[in-house]
Amino acid sequence: MEDLFNRQDFENFKSNICHSVKEKGDIGFLISILESDEIQKLFSRQWYLECFYLLAMVDYLCRVNKMPLCSEYDDIRKRKLEKPVYSLGVLTKCAVFKSDKHKKKSLKEAIPEFKHFNIIEADVRNVC
Repeated sequence: MEDLFNRQDFENFKSNICHSVKEKGDIGFLISILESDEIQKLFSRQWYLECFYLLAMVDYLCRVNKMPLCSEYDDIRKRKLEKPVYSLGVLTKCAVFKSDKHKKKSLKEAIPEFKHFNIIEADVRNVC
């Protein structure tokens, strides 16, 4: 995990999280995040976008691996971003085609755990 004192671009943050999941595997990633308490550290720094993304990833991996959610973060789960956050790729397509159809499509395809926090993320497994 990147040093929390050096906040990085959100697209890089997402990429690093997805690569970490691929490298460690679902269970290894879950263990490392839950043991490190990274979610609470991000929340305490008020880095909500990163905090919610990481918690969404944890919740998503718990669901797909049929594991219970960690109740320690129930208070954070009651919150969400004020406005939807789309990936840079989706925003670029919308700008190029001068249409919101890509936003609408990605909203329909969004992973529920991410959508819960108003983060519109459809594919966390497609990393090189």
